[in-house]
Amino acid sequence: MKALHIITGLGVGGAEQQLRLLLRHLPVESEVVTLTNPGPVADGLAADGVRVTHLGMAGNRDLAALPRLARIVRRGRYDLVHTHLYRACLYGRIAARLAGVRAVVATEHSLGDSQMEGRPLTAGVRALYLLGERLGRCTVAVSPTVAGRLARWGVPEPRIAVVPNGIDLTRFAYDPDARRRTRAHLGLPADAFVIGGVGRLVPGKRFDVLIRALAELPADCRLLLVGGGPEEPALRRAARAAGVAERVLFAGERPYLPDGPPGRGLPDGPPPCPDLPDGSSGPRLPDGPNPPDSPPSRDLPDGSSGPRLPDGQSPPGSPPDGDLPDGSSGLGLPDGPATPNWADGSRVPDLSADGPSGPGLPALASAMDVLAAPSPEEAFGLAVVEALAAGLPVRYTSCPALEDLPPEAAPDAVRVPCDAGAYARALAEVRAAGPGPRTAPEAARHYSITRSAARLMDVYTAALARPVPPPRSPQGVTPS
Repeated sequence: MKALHIITGLGVGGAEQQLRLLLRHLPVESEVVTLTNPGPVADGLAADGVRVTHLGMAGNRDLAALPRLARIVRRGRYDLVHTHLYRACLYGRIAARLAGVRAVVATEHSLGDSQMEGRPLTAGVRALYLLGERLGRCTVAVSPTVAGRLARWGVPEPRIAVVPNGIDLTRFAYDPDARRRTRAHLGLPADAFVIGGVGRLVPGKRFDVLIRALAELPADCRLLLVGGGPEEPALRRAARAAGVAERVLFAGERPYLPDGPPGRGLPDGPPPCPDLPDGSSGPRLPDGPNPPDSPPSRDLPDGSSGPRLPDGQSPPGSPPDGDLPDGSSGLGLPDGPATPNWADGSRVPDLSADGPSGPGLPALASAMDVLAAPSPEEAFGLAVVEALAAGLPVRYTSCPALEDLPPEAAPDAVRVPCDAGAYARALAEVRAAGPGPRTAPEAARHYSITRSAARLMDVYTAALARPVPPPRSPQGVTPS
């Protein structure tokens, strides 16, 4: 089987890293097209031996990207097309049908009750989503919660399949040596109580709640934020205003998979990159694709660049021009891991052999004492499940991955209202209880990536086996 995955962007995010992890476990010849923003995950896929093509799409007004994408699909002679994230699902489904590929699967990674990938769920967004959904054979929901939301939106239930996100349990297993090295690397005291927050730094994640909670906790408490995004300057200001700037550490974006094919046993973290004046490292694909808001490159597979439509012409219900998977524009943001630094502007010393890019996400999880996830609306809650795999106690506000399981599957995962005072009290209780055994509960084992890959293969098999309906005459009669 030969499959093409089409995704909106390949910066560091949950959907993007989940795609890379899945491709390491699917027995399928796979290639990837990213509409825009080829970032660290694109580099990682290429290092894994996956062919990555940057379409060079210049925002939602670049409708000329559609025929370019259709030509890529047609020339690749793919058996199946799998799309990921809102814009890629819309353009990818249409392109696949134009290219004659009927086995089209889409994964819905980010549908919440009131927003999708950071954009409000307007009537236009919903109508455009449902219009594109009819062109595929199956929509994959990453949790039963998302499946219910899709059904309420109007997606027929027989067209919905649940394939949960998966994690690599062995990579997240607690490592006391990694804990010691990582704390030394970051300048965290060995006896500090470290609260972790993992995710894109966007308003919806509500990391501001953790900063205000930290101000109510003892001086030995530190907040370690892992991720990048447009909310970082506001979070730094919030830390200074709360008087905790010297206790909030920004670790930057941290892909957790090593480069190269699976099983090579490479160290955690991305390869070292030079630090630019703005604090970004900016890794790019070898062929030097354009930034998200640049005109398409003329070295695309079809040799064309494609004119952009005049301003103001975009499909009804389209998200704002230049949106990334989290709903932000992405302009001026680093594409790769920045040097970890405190909210007061001071940088941590490089005290380990991890290189200037620092330790990866599994090592950072080992260095934490608790994970706090105050986001009030999630589609799955991947950071929570990864923390459980590292044996961490978790305090969270929304996590469908846990809400779809019995409480005993994760006994040290406790739901907390999205409120600074509530989080301060909950985290103080974890600190007072002291460290417990760092073993993964049943909930983490339930979401093994091998199980998710096997379920997705069942979806692929069904999509390929489904007969193509015969054409109908204008009168609605099937020709004999």
